Amino acid sequence: MKPALPETGITAAAALALGDDALVLSHRLGEWAGHAPVLEEEVALGNIALDLLGQARVLLSLVGDEDELAYLREERAFRNVQLVEQPNGDFAHTIARQLYFSTYQRLLYARLAARDGAFAPLAAKAVKEVAYHQDHAEQWTLRLGDGTEVSHERMRRACEALWRFTGELFQPVEGVDVDWAELQTDWLASVSGVLQRTTLQVPTGPRSGAWAAGAGREGLHTESFGRMLAEMQHLHRSHPGASW
Repeated sequence: MKPALPETGITAAAALALGDDALVLSHRLGEWAGHAPVLEEEVALGNIALDLLGQARVLLSLVGDEDELAYLREERAFRNVQLVEQPNGDFAHTIARQLYFSTYQRLLYARLAARDGAFAPLAAKAVKEVAYHQDHAEQWTLRLGDGTEVSHERMRRACEALWRFTGELFQPVEGVDVDWAELQTDWLASVSGVLQRTTLQVPTGPRSGAWAAGAGREGLHTESFGRMLAEMQHLHRSHPGASW
């Protein structure tokens, strides 16, 4: 694995962490192809997945060969947060995961884009995409939370189930120079505002401390990630060196 390109000044650790976040979530969203509840969501989730894949390609290419990094690394070598690897579940679970992550990603990239640092050019482009991702998640959270009793209950369960994975989002990443405590405060305010508009309660469970809520950056992942990775890498590993 080569270091990040010197002209960017971006550390390999930072490019890998943020790139893996985008890559893994892109694959998860791609799993909805042919299974989304309505045709419009096939298109919307597919476009979000492609945006994230584009971000991943740029970031991983700073570290090494993007195909090798995506398809030949073992599970313990991935540095994504555990939130993005969680299974899609029902549609409410996917939306809760998107709400939590896209809010974090927009706030992070907005900060990086506003500075003169190495991430600024990449973040400036990504933040425009992520603003749409966040809006999409917020609109569906409001729609489900303020919908029927069934949709409200499903959204409540999804938000509570994924809450424990959000603490890891704010663990400092080497080479990403932001105020992580401030980022967490702004994230909590944004997410809480959306949930309260739907009469959903902000989850009160722990968001850090358990291994499952803080070890993805260290290469420790949840059980479902291994199965997802095997599926994602199967074709490339079965036909090494193939091109089409």
